[in-house]
Amino acid sequence: MQKILFATSEAHPLIKTGGLADVASSLPRALLKRGHDIKIILPAYPSVLLKAKDVGIKKVGELNIVGQSITLWQTRLPGSRVIVILADIPQFSEREGNPYCGPDGNDWSDNHWRFFVFAKAAEAIALNQANLNWQPDIVHCNDWQTGLIPALLAQAETKPATVFTIHNLAYRGLFSYQVFAELGMPSEYWHHEKLEFYGQLSFIKGGLAFADAITTVSQSYAQEIQTPEFGCGLDGVLRARTNDLSGVLNGIDMDEWNPGSDKLITQNYNRRTVNQKVKNKLALQEKLGLPVNEAIPMLGFIGRLVEQKGIDLILNQMSQLLTHDCQVVILGSGFATYEQALKNIAAQHPNKVSVTIGYNEAFAHQIEASADMFLMPSMFEPCGLNQMYSLRYGTLPIVNAVGGLRDTVIEKPFDDVGTDGNGFVFHLPTAEDLHLTIKRALSAYQQPDVWKKMQQNAMSQNFSWEKSAERYEEIYSCIVKSV
Repeated sequence: MQKILFATSEAHPLIKTGGLADVASSLPRALLKRGHDIKIILPAYPSVLLKAKDVGIKKVGELNIVGQSITLWQTRLPGSRVIVILADIPQFSEREGNPYCGPDGNDWSDNHWRFFVFAKAAEAIALNQANLNWQPDIVHCNDWQTGLIPALLAQAETKPATVFTIHNLAYRGLFSYQVFAELGMPSEYWHHEKLEFYGQLSFIKGGLAFADAITTVSQSYAQEIQTPEFGCGLDGVLRARTNDLSGVLNGIDMDEWNPGSDKLITQNYNRRTVNQKVKNKLALQEKLGLPVNEAIPMLGFIGRLVEQKGIDLILNQMSQLLTHDCQVVILGSGFATYEQALKNIAAQHPNKVSVTIGYNEAFAHQIEASADMFLMPSMFEPCGLNQMYSLRYGTLPIVNAVGGLRDTVIEKPFDDVGTDGNGFVFHLPTAEDLHLTIKRALSAYQQPDVWKKMQQNAMSQNFSWEKSAERYEEIYSCIVKSV
C-alpha cells in the first residue's frame, strides 16, 4: 500500500475542461480500489467549492505561502470515497469561469503566480508541513500546471518520490525570465537542462527534469514525443530521460460509458444485441430534424474545434463527403472561424449535417450510441478517450495513426477483420487520405456481416482503469525503492 498525493488542476465531476479531468477522477478511484491511500489536491475554484458543499466539506488546515493565507478544505470526489484536498488560494477561489483563461479566450495574466502558489501548497503537504498528519510516499503530478512541484521538492533533503504525467506536451506553461525571477526559484534552475526553455521559463520542464519517473498516456505517444515532429522543442530532454519515460494507456469509466446500462440513451444494447443500436440513430435523427432512415450511415464528431483535432481535414473534404448518402452530426466548440464554417455547412445541407456548438454530456452519449462511425482525424492525440467510448458503443472510429489512436484502433481488410479489426485508420494527415478512409468505412457499412463483426470486436475490448492502475503500481514501486 502506497500513500499517494495526486496533484491536478481539474478532476471530473468537480471541474472539467478536457481529458485530464477524466484521468484525475478515474485513476485515483482505481488505485483506491486496489488498496492505496490516495488523496487528490485541487485548486478551490468557486464552482468546485459549490459542488463540494453538496458532498460535505471541512477545514483541515491553513498555510502561509509567500505572505498569503491558504485554507485547506477536505471533501470527497462525488460518487467515490477518494479524498480531495482543496487549496483555497484567492487567485483561484475568487475568480469565476475557465480555470486557465478569461472570457476573451486569453490566458489569465497571473497563471504563473496561481499555479506556483498551488505548487507550494502541494509541496507543504508532500513534506508533512501542512499539519494533516499524513505524508505521501509518492506525489503524482499532471501537466504543466503542476510541473513546478517536482522542482520544488528536489530541494528537500528528504522527500517523497515523484511521478510526472504528460497529458499533452503542446501546453508547456511558458513564461518570461522576469516570471522566473519573480517566483524566486533557485538561480541554478535557469539552465536548459532544468527550467529554461529557449529564453523562457517552462513549467512543464520542472516535471521533465526533476520527477523520478515520467509517464504519458499511450505507448505510441511516449515514442512520438521523443522526435522533433511531436516533441514541441522538448524532444531532447525526453530522449535524455528515455529510461525514465513510460507510456501507460488511459482507461475509461466502464460504468459511465456502458451502452448496456446508459440512462442517457434511447435504447440500451450490448455486444450480443448490437442490432438494437439502430433505434438510437432513429431517435437522434428525429430529434435533430434529419431524415429518419436507418439505412443512412451516420458519422459523429465530438471534440474541441481546434487544429489539433483535425477540423481542417474535416472541412477540406466535406464537399466530397456530402456527395455520399450519409449524415454528419457534430458537437463541439472552439475557434470562431471553425464554428462559423461548420454552421454554414449545416445551414446549406440541413438534411445531411447537424452542428451543435458547445458541449452537453447527455448529447455526447446519444451521439456515441447513435452514430455508425466516429470521426477523429487528430493531428496528434496523446491518448484520446472518444475513440475508446466509440469502440465501447460499437461506433467504429475513423482515425489518424497517431498516439493513442494508433494503439487502440486497428484496421484490417474486410475479408480478414478477424478478432481485432475494429475501425479505420489513415496514415497521411491530408483531407484526401481522410476521405479515402471514410469511403472504406462507407463500403464496409454496406456489408452487414463484416460491419457486425467489427462492431463486436470493438465492443469486446477492455479499457478499464484496472490495467492502467496496475502499471502505475509497478512504476510507483520502482521509484519508491530508488529514492
